[in-house]
Amino acid sequence: MPNSIYKDLEGLSFEKVETYELKSRPSKVGISNFAAPIGNNASLEEFLDSMPAILAVNSIRELADRLGKAREDGKPIIWGFGGHVVKTGLAPIIIDLMDRGFVTALAVNGSVLVHDSEIAMVGFTSEDVDGSLGEGDFGAARETGELLNRGARLAAEDGIGLGEGVSRALIESGPSHTEASILCAAFNRRIPVTSHITIGADIGHFHPTADGGNLGAASHADFRLFSTLVGKMHGGGAYLNIGSAVTMPELFLKAITVNRNLGNPLREITTANFDFIQHYRPLTNVVRRPTANGAGKGFSLVGHHEIMIPLLASLLVTRGG
Repeated sequence: MPNSIYKDLEGLSFEKVETYELKSRPSKVGISNFAAPIGNNASLEEFLDSMPAILAVNSIRELADRLGKAREDGKPIIWGFGGHVVKTGLAPIIIDLMDRGFVTALAVNGSVLVHDSEIAMVGFTSEDVDGSLGEGDFGAARETGELLNRGARLAAEDGIGLGEGVSRALIESGPSHTEASILCAAFNRRIPVTSHITIGADIGHFHPTADGGNLGAASHADFRLFSTLVGKMHGGGAYLNIGSAVTMPELFLKAITVNRNLGNPLREITTANFDFIQHYRPLTNVVRRPTANGAGKGFSLVGHHEIMIPLLASLLVTRGG
């Protein structure tokens, strides 16, 4: 480098770098892993088989196989999720998976109670927050608040969980759209629903009928029930976290630790997180920590719920559903 200001330095010579034949190298991807074109009249099974055997496709296929094994072995398959799962129109798919044995328990945050109960009562949900917040009308629908708080009162009086209490109150109200309601479907099938709230975070909590004592007692009862359900995962059960970035991952981690504290090793478990992006808590508290040190396997799958959950359901159904 005669014209360089670094007079005492020379570029490294590559003349003696050792090389090898390409065909001798182990590689991660080959044409056998590639996707296949879709025919005009392809079946669902043919479409699923046509996907590339690479990365996330391999993960969701393996997850589907593990859920199938859990069902076969009679182990719990717990779905934990937030309200966005309801708002993306997935209730019919989840209800169908209940009937097929791929959903044995549900754990939800407070927004699921809001949106699913509105779907059941009137067939629509998800108000325009920007349009109603300025007038102070956001979350002020009378029927929604009364139903949620009646459910909390029933739960506290009967010593049951909030999920069961609200589901029972919803059924008793005679809603017009029970066929589209996850809460109604689970209640009618005796599938446990636990609900885990942050007091003040849901619209029903500022209605005149709200009672913090009822809400707290009922939600704590559900945490105890959820901990029991998680404990049954030992030996092959599964937990799916869908669209909850904080509440459900924290809850799951606490249920894991209380079980292990009480002597349940909770091994051979499967966990998965589905969301638009991989947030810290779901990735750490659902996918990694509970399955660490050979306790199981966790999966991280990124994508829109309205695409990923039907895709998972399709794999479950076509692989022996």
